[in-house]
Amino acid sequence: MKISYNWLKQFIKLPEEAEQTGELLTDLGLEVEGINSFQSVKGGLEGIVVGHVVSCDPHPNADRLQLTKIDLGNGEEAQIVCGAPNIGAGQKVPVATIGTVLYDEKGDTWEIKKGKIRGEVSYGMICSEKELGLGQSHEGIMVLDNELIPGTPVAKIFEVENDEVFEIGLTPNRADAMSHWGVARDLKAGYHQQGKQLELITPSVSGFHVDNRSLKIQIKVDDSNLAPRYCGVSLSEVKVGESPKWLQNRLKAIGITPKNNVVDATNYVMHELGQPLHAFDAGKIAGNEINVKTLKAGTKFTTLDEVERELHEEDLMICDAEKPLCIAGVFGGINSGVTEATTQVFLESAYFNPVSIRKTAKRHGLSTDASFRFERGIDPNAVEYALKRAALLLTEIADAKVTSDIDDLYFKKIEDFQVFLTFEKVNKLIGENLQQETIKSILASLEIRVNNVTETGMGLTIPSYRVDVQRESDVIEEILRVYGYNNIKFGDKLSLSVANSSRFEDYKIQNIIAGQLVGQGFYETMANSLTTAEYNKYSEDFKDEYQVEMLNPLSQDLSVLRQSLLFSGLEAISYNINRKRNNVKIFEFGKTYHSYISGREEHKHLSIFMTGARSSESWNSIPGTGNFFYIKGVIDSIFEKLGISNLKIKSAKTDIFSEGLQMSTKKAKLVDFGVVKKSILKKFDIDQEVIYADFNWDEILEVAKTQKTKYSPIPKYPSMRRDFALLLDKSVTYEEIEQIARQTEKKLLTEVNLFDVYEGKNLPEGKKSYAVSFLFQDENKTLTDKQVDKMMNKLQFRFEKELKAELR
Repeated sequence: MKISYNWLKQFIKLPEEAEQTGELLTDLGLEVEGINSFQSVKGGLEGIVVGHVVSCDPHPNADRLQLTKIDLGNGEEAQIVCGAPNIGAGQKVPVATIGTVLYDEKGDTWEIKKGKIRGEVSYGMICSEKELGLGQSHEGIMVLDNELIPGTPVAKIFEVENDEVFEIGLTPNRADAMSHWGVARDLKAGYHQQGKQLELITPSVSGFHVDNRSLKIQIKVDDSNLAPRYCGVSLSEVKVGESPKWLQNRLKAIGITPKNNVVDATNYVMHELGQPLHAFDAGKIAGNEINVKTLKAGTKFTTLDEVERELHEEDLMICDAEKPLCIAGVFGGINSGVTEATTQVFLESAYFNPVSIRKTAKRHGLSTDASFRFERGIDPNAVEYALKRAALLLTEIADAKVTSDIDDLYFKKIEDFQVFLTFEKVNKLIGENLQQETIKSILASLEIRVNNVTETGMGLTIPSYRVDVQRESDVIEEILRVYGYNNIKFGDKLSLSVANSSRFEDYKIQNIIAGQLVGQGFYETMANSLTTAEYNKYSEDFKDEYQVEMLNPLSQDLSVLRQSLLFSGLEAISYNINRKRNNVKIFEFGKTYHSYISGREEHKHLSIFMTGARSSESWNSIPGTGNFFYIKGVIDSIFEKLGISNLKIKSAKTDIFSEGLQMSTKKAKLVDFGVVKKSILKKFDIDQEVIYADFNWDEILEVAKTQKTKYSPIPKYPSMRRDFALLLDKSVTYEEIEQIARQTEKKLLTEVNLFDVYEGKNLPEGKKSYAVSFLFQDENKTLTDKQVDKMMNKLQFRFEKELKAELR
């Protein structure tokens, strides 16, 4: 938000320079992010002086140029070559002297230098309006008042305004400070705390009066909940034209381009008082009637930006007897605005329901100065005052006549908030014992009225424009920001307590696993919990009835809370692939949200994604492609780190995988992982394989707590390994082999491993070859070949009998 320093000084006589004022604003919570200089004329007309044309003769070497002698008021005459057709002796003209910097329309600069034009020396430049930035005329030089004295700086003649503009990072809760008036109010309170009693100068509307009652516009409001207060007044004999320079300069300083005096007046009052206004061409209002109402869903309406929009049934509209004119509080219509031909104006000032305006603005993708204020909450008691202020301004700058009484529909007065403030809570939250008189003084400077005082606290009435101050803690925050955060003293003693926490705390386990994954080359991500409901269509696992919808979504893409971490991860992968980063390994700890019949639930998950190569290219290694088995190894390492073992493995029961597995205990599913279906990847424009693992983190924490760690000494005696190359039916799984092996030899078999798989030539149809290793070890003695051979024979017998296996 931009605030003009000169504009502020119309409300309060500031005792300090802009930089010191900016520091106070920051201390008050209105953080000044920067202070920029503004000049109504770029360059401030520095170096431009009044020159008297002493003589004007034809250039000896050019037909269209003139050789002039200019008196610049310094006792000497400067020779300047000029090509303007309207140059003549005896004129007073603006002259850019040597060294002057001029600006073009794009803001680019050029410096006036001594030069030769067709053989004649020129010591400056006689300027046109456009060259000075004072207008658009450039057909000839600018001729000044003949009474001016040569050498007079042109900046004094045209009253160039120099201003300082504060760039304030306004927080959403400070709706009361969305105007110069609101900022001045805060400054008054801040200086009051410093012992400087400054008067707040209120723009007067005492001169408002009705000239005649020749143009009555009837106002109707269908829903007082959407428009609790609506005011309007009519003006006639309006002369639409250019605004006076002072008003243009005020708007330009804060980045607003002037349009015409009527529109500029409404913008001026909005940024002055914080009350949005809208001016309608009264000649275009059918039936001299204004209806504030909603229309049928799908109704077409063309806004000022020439975009035809489909209205929602909840959009509040300003209509006449026949048609819609404006989206209330958001954007005007193309056929009801003020033009150069306008002579009658209906001026609107209203208080609209903030939630309604916000929904409408977001629904149509519109963000205007008016909606910015309405959706945060304006002062309902300033509606009529701002209307009078704007009407008076139009009588001044547009010669308008007020031709109706103000029609003010205020159905139910919005009362001020009542809060009881306890002294104990003040001192506890602030951390310092403030005197009651100090508290009262600060509250009075903030226009918070003290109704009664007791031993424990005081009853307060909060002004209605402070929509963010409705609780005791809000009042304390107001006291603290005016008292000054920097004035709170720090004690010499620091007290703290050390809490006893379990080693199975979520954050501890999370950090351990995150560190392990980072060590394996994964990057941690953090995605938005808000997503689009469109993703529910990609899998039958996600139901629309289970989603948690936002009451006031920022957009349709952020309208629901996610039911899975899958799609946010695929968004990240797609984003990286589109930027030529095809090898992606990421993980995220995050929550999913569900609305079941039994109630709303949220669950924590760990998601792992991998696509492309699993390591970077290197001269001494070949980067392998990340695949299903690599992710399984990563998953196994996580469970091993957590001490979780003896998990059951079966096919994953989800339609997001083309092939996938599930690992679980007897009571809970811990992880699903597999290759994401191509049909889902296609929705994200991903053409390469993506492996995804989804851990149920809540269940993993519970299981990890129940695992008992067993310690045993490292065996003294060596292990012995034997291998089998088994010819098997393709339907046989490695899990069956391992299960049979461990059932056959429970004591001495310590490890079973599948180290090679072959399918293809030289094998019977329907067969495959598994190379499996078996590791045997006895903790008490060294095994003999005879003992190991005996165990291998048992294994062979069972494989042949139960799996129809053959040794190759």
